[in-house]
Amino acid sequence: MTFADFPFLRHLFFFALGILLSRAIPEAQPQLFLWVLAILWIFYAGLLSRSSYWSPLPISFFAYLLLMGLGAFVSLQASQHTLKGEMPWGEGTGYLAEVQRYDLPKANSSENLLAVIGIKEGQGWRPQRALVLVYHQLDQPLVPGQVIWVPKNPESLAPPSFPNEFDYKGYLASKGIHFRQFLGKNLLVLSLPPTYQLKFTLEHLRHYFAQVIDRYVIRPESKQIALALLLGQKESLGKEVKQAYSATGTQHILAVSGLHVGIIYSILLLPLTYFKEEGHVLRKSYLLLVMGLIWIYALMTGFSPSVVRAVVMFSLVTLGQMRKRKPSIWNILSFSALLLLVLDPGVRTDLGFQLSYLAVAGIVGLQPLILQLWSPPNRVLDYFWQMAAVTLAAQLITSPLTIHYFHTFPSYFLLANLLIVPLSYLILCVGVPFLLLAWVPFLGWMLGSIVDFLLLLQNEVTYSIQDLPAALWQGIHLSFAGMLAIWGLLWVWGNWEMGYRKRLAGLGMGLCMLWAGVNLWEEIQRPAQELYLFSKDGKQILDLKLGAYHLSWNENFPTEQLSFSIQPNRLAGQRNPVPIPLKGLVGKDSIWFPGIDLVFFPSRNQLVWGTLSPKTQVQFGRPPDPSSSQKDTLFSSSAGYRVVF
Repeated sequence: MTFADFPFLRHLFFFALGILLSRAIPEAQPQLFLWVLAILWIFYAGLLSRSSYWSPLPISFFAYLLLMGLGAFVSLQASQHTLKGEMPWGEGTGYLAEVQRYDLPKANSSENLLAVIGIKEGQGWRPQRALVLVYHQLDQPLVPGQVIWVPKNPESLAPPSFPNEFDYKGYLASKGIHFRQFLGKNLLVLSLPPTYQLKFTLEHLRHYFAQVIDRYVIRPESKQIALALLLGQKESLGKEVKQAYSATGTQHILAVSGLHVGIIYSILLLPLTYFKEEGHVLRKSYLLLVMGLIWIYALMTGFSPSVVRAVVMFSLVTLGQMRKRKPSIWNILSFSALLLLVLDPGVRTDLGFQLSYLAVAGIVGLQPLILQLWSPPNRVLDYFWQMAAVTLAAQLITSPLTIHYFHTFPSYFLLANLLIVPLSYLILCVGVPFLLLAWVPFLGWMLGSIVDFLLLLQNEVTYSIQDLPAALWQGIHLSFAGMLAIWGLLWVWGNWEMGYRKRLAGLGMGLCMLWAGVNLWEEIQRPAQELYLFSKDGKQILDLKLGAYHLSWNENFPTEQLSFSIQPNRLAGQRNPVPIPLKGLVGKDSIWFPGIDLVFFPSRNQLVWGTLSPKTQVQFGRPPDPSSSQKDTLFSSSAGYRVVF
């Protein structure tokens, strides 16, 4: 098989390449770009009409150029739509908005999402469309479809203050949310006659199922995981639960993903084992029903990229069964990715999208190679070996990405998945009938108790594995070049049996040398002595690198913010995520660090260095100042600073 055997894989490659290249087009107008595409279409149509006079090469060139152009156009159109969401509020004195979902309880308030209808201005009303994430303290919860009046404008989300900090603004922008606001009780729910709105039907259904879980599942942690596993509502998950599942490599269980859709799909197909007649009207009708049900489930759980990928793939497989065909899994996978990118080009940056497609590609490409390594002597061992091969294949191909982003690796991922995945399968087998039949007397209580017990068992297994020695490797650094090199080596392994071994061996050696060269260059460029000062809302933290030593002084920076504000920068610079505490002598109005001759004046937010001679001084988010190397003083504000000595 060659690249040409998978047409949708080719289409996906060039379309995605066009999306990536669109980032190099500054402030382009999609309409102007559309005219360029129209001219290319005319040339392409002319070539096709005279195809007998042309070789296939120019025709293919224009076809792939058009695909790249379409990818760039879709991306530019989406970016223009995003910019429209960041609209100015002008002289507005308040706004009308429609409630989009049910309240999500927080520590001291309730969270909800509002869709702005119009802005109140001096001369009247201005129609507007925007999403605002709000927090209120009303006694009565908000309900989807209610219209409310807010007498003040929201605030725009702030960009990251520090380098490599988690981009919360970008995360919400990918969901179309550009504003946030704390309302307290400063809002008015308008008394409008209730009207039925079809768009909120699934939101009401999700709320009903959430109430069923809250009523019949007793333990608090079991409720959290049931909401996440059955309905895709991860907002209620506690910090300890997230850490436990992350440390064991089973965090994919907590989010409705392709695994869950696959389990539900297999459950729904069970009746077909008793009705195997191909092409029968009843069989086709039932397959259409199954396809509709998994699409409803995807819509109800929020249409996450991994769920959409799985639903599209299973739908295509179902259509193939109805037509007695077995399409290539690579074509199905590529088509679903192409569909998602057409609908939302920004999904390419979604980590769930990346991990979902990587995992399936790894399972399809690497699992057969892993299975060849051993032939189990009996069916029981063969079952577990099949599961282990799937887990190993998915972990091998997704680990470079997760290590690159999170710098961690779960040591017991194989053991955890061999135990947790079958449990999650049982939970879904009981949980789906539980949600649908909870209204039946006694049956709802019985099924809810079984789900509660299975979730308790799943949690106990997860916590037990988390408590094993060295369960989670932390502080691992993997550069972007290293990530690409590992994927390249996996590709070499996957194609090793197809021939061209000398070329593949040469490619593998070249990738290793490139990886080593990039690491060497980064090490040469990394300064021996550098200082980072992070300041936000009057709180400071100082990181210092002196050769092989990494030190840190934290005056009053919140420790709960270190993991997403400060530690990403430490790991990106290959510094210790848990540095040595830097000792300071507190004076009347200053703090002196004697070993390195630094003085900090908290009242003035001023840092002064004595014997150290700075080479460069950079404030993140601003262009370098050529005269900064002459300064021996730094006045900090709400920003991050880097000084190289």
